[in-house]
Amino acid sequence: MALLRRKNKKRESKKFEFKPFSRKQLKLLNWWRKGSKYEDHDIVIADGAIRSGKTISMLCSFLQFTQTKFDGETFIIAGKTIGSLKKNVIEPMKQILNAWGWKFEYNRSENYLIIGSNTYYMYDANNEASQDKLQGLTAAGALADEVALFPQNFIDQMIGRCSVDGAKIFMNCNPAGPYHYIKTEFIDKAREKLICYLHFTMDDNLSLSDKVKERFRRMFTGVFYKRYILGLWCQAEGVIYDMFDETKHKVKSILRDYTEHYVSIDYGTQNATAFILWGKYKGIWYAVKEYYYSGRDTGKQKTDNQYYNDLVDFLGGIKPKAIIIDPSAASFITLIKENRKYKVKKAKNDVMEGIRNVGTALNNVLIQFNDICINTFKEFFSYVWDEKAVTRGEDKPVKVMDHAMDAVRYFVNTVLFKKSGLSILK
Repeated sequence: MALLRRKNKKRESKKFEFKPFSRKQLKLLNWWRKGSKYEDHDIVIADGAIRSGKTISMLCSFLQFTQTKFDGETFIIAGKTIGSLKKNVIEPMKQILNAWGWKFEYNRSENYLIIGSNTYYMYDANNEASQDKLQGLTAAGALADEVALFPQNFIDQMIGRCSVDGAKIFMNCNPAGPYHYIKTEFIDKAREKLICYLHFTMDDNLSLSDKVKERFRRMFTGVFYKRYILGLWCQAEGVIYDMFDETKHKVKSILRDYTEHYVSIDYGTQNATAFILWGKYKGIWYAVKEYYYSGRDTGKQKTDNQYYNDLVDFLGGIKPKAIIIDPSAASFITLIKENRKYKVKKAKNDVMEGIRNVGTALNNVLIQFNDICINTFKEFFSYVWDEKAVTRGEDKPVKVMDHAMDAVRYFVNTVLFKKSGLSILK
């Protein structure tokens, strides 16, 4: 127990190691100060490429603004989820505070910080109901991290809560589609709404070497390259996995000495149910084989027990480390657990994050598919973006022939990226 306390103390005392700021970072740092041409503006939005240095300079700017201009006020710090907010914002913020020698109190369980006489409350903006948590709050400012992932009503409510005289709002994000609310209502109207808009590229982060920049450029293709590397608000259209290449990703079904296995499942009642068995061999994860059954196509829907028996037959004598399954498949999850034969792990089911991560896995040939996975190949070539959703500023796949694709996404997002630490956005 004493060792644990010592470890926690060491972690809390870690200080941020500052690198020289670029001109763009300095502009973000000082936009609100007296003498800046933006000092009378109400909002700053910093968008652009991943690893472009916008988050750190925004944190420093927000902290200095709130501590310089206010005493005894309340502030909002918001992220897509509390977990991502603590990891991407609060931890580096604590390191910055330690580096500056500023005293603070962090209440992890109640999700707030006290710095000086000011209080900073943390909020998630995960869905439409999240805005209810802001009701009745009076704030002197807000910091919104990855704001393009927020529901519109949360953003509107957050701005409305910042009613203290002199309040300012700090937003950052990676680009999304060209019809996204942040693009159409804020960036495109920056001048008339007194918004300081700053666009970042990886060259604005002086701490990145050319080698590191090139590695990030290799991670993405298609729409994600345009957004996360070029920093463009561009439309998602056509085939989603345009980087899928049969010459790279389709391999012969031969015996390999796999060191570990998983199964990923997209479970359907009327829609198809898909199982994919994954095996790891020499650092690559192979889709060893698939199971695919559509009650709609056959005219006969199977029961949970029938699917479970099919799963047992599908695996034979293989004991996977876990069955990765859509969290919404409650009855089937319960059945698997009751039989106590396999461990169940609920899939991480963030669609856009999963699609992006599958694209990265394909682009870097971290996954390959045995040639017997026929339905999986069919779906790779028919899995497309929903054009109607694009016009609403949303990125969504068409929900047709997506069951094997969902099973692939569950595995990559829940196992591959978690085990390898590949998530690189910010």
